[in-house]
Amino acid sequence: MATKHRKRLFSGTAGRRALVAGAVAAIAAAVVVPVQASAGKAAPGPRPGQETGPETHEVIEARYDLGDQAFTPPAPYEGKAELTAVVHYPRDVARGRHPLILMQHGLWHTCADRAAQVELEAAQKALAEAEKAGDEDEVARRSALVDRANVPLWSWPCRDGVSPLPSSSGYDYLARALAREGFIVVSMGTNGINATSSGQAPSVYQARAALINRHLELWRQLAAGKGPLQGKLKDTKTGRGSRAGFAGHVDLARVGTLGHSMGGGGVMQHAADDRHGAWPEGVEVKAALGLAPTATWDVEPVTKVPLAVLWGTCDQVNTGKYVDWNKGENKAPLYGITLTGGNHDYFNTQWSPSSGQVGGKNDAVPGRRPGHCVSQDGREQEHLGVDEATQRRITTAYTTAFFRRHLMGDTSADTLLTGRKQLPYAPGVVKVEYVPGGRGAR
Repeated sequence: MATKHRKRLFSGTAGRRALVAGAVAAIAAAVVVPVQASAGKAAPGPRPGQETGPETHEVIEARYDLGDQAFTPPAPYEGKAELTAVVHYPRDVARGRHPLILMQHGLWHTCADRAAQVELEAAQKALAEAEKAGDEDEVARRSALVDRANVPLWSWPCRDGVSPLPSSSGYDYLARALAREGFIVVSMGTNGINATSSGQAPSVYQARAALINRHLELWRQLAAGKGPLQGKLKDTKTGRGSRAGFAGHVDLARVGTLGHSMGGGGVMQHAADDRHGAWPEGVEVKAALGLAPTATWDVEPVTKVPLAVLWGTCDQVNTGKYVDWNKGENKAPLYGITLTGGNHDYFNTQWSPSSGQVGGKNDAVPGRRPGHCVSQDGREQEHLGVDEATQRRITTAYTTAFFRRHLMGDTSADTLLTGRKQLPYAPGVVKVEYVPGGRGAR
């Protein structure tokens, strides 16, 4: 999560300004398994450690854009946001009924403004020199220049000639893997909310939850053969309108949500016990997953929907306390998945250093030894850092297993999800805290 004034949650320590964005060229294959698209008992799923499986579904990528200010969040939130998304779905989507997964990215730069980024880096360098010299007047002047340079990177809409930073495409590696399994995967844009959000205010998470509901309503209508999305999906490969026949083939009783950073907080707000009444008619969220999610101190309980939280020990944004907050009262299973040496930004390819995107970086605190990072779990130990491809490979394995388990009823990877077995290519890297659900689990 990049913020205008970033801090590490739960510790109260002051954070730093984060630069943001990026896209990775190649992602290692993760757990991919055969599945039937139709409702009913799923085909056998992944075995722990299985690298690849046959691609039972060819994947199509499409996008829709209903306008960069088409969504008005509920009061007291101020500002407007886009209604855009990148969609991955099986080419044979018209066969059977498919579970729907919605993804939401976190707080990051909104505009891929390279000129502004160059100006910002120069201003930050000058500010650091002024701070080192102890010149308070110069520090104040340089700080103002840093703030000015930041403005174009956080504007919405972006200024002429500048493209929006495509954070929603940063999870394409996950979306493709899930679509191969038979899921329809929708990754929404959240730049408009990011541009006008104010830190960790509850209204920001409520706006994010409302945006999830708006996209769900759009898909509810499309599944019925009507609504604003009719004819609006464009195939990203050909640029032409998508010919997919979604009507009658989207299973809104099997919906999953996934969010990263503040998007994870939005997903938890959306899945919270007291928020189910806001879901569109006929929608049933059966699984929610947070990648390094953030939330306010007064986070609302999530006890009725299966919840997984996946984070890294070198993550400066949170400390993975979400299972602790909900266990004891949970009717549905909880999974706390910790990556030793994982960091915050590698979950999103657009935020990672190998991408070449504006602001992409490794945001972990470097250790004294090369390739190591300082753990943010209160122990400040040096952990061997997980590289980008490995972090995403692990993330894909657990994400696929989780959604297959709770949206398709596939129990074949339960030993992975519950921590009884580990991935052979990452021995000792992943620790799982599994809390079974009590009575009344959905």
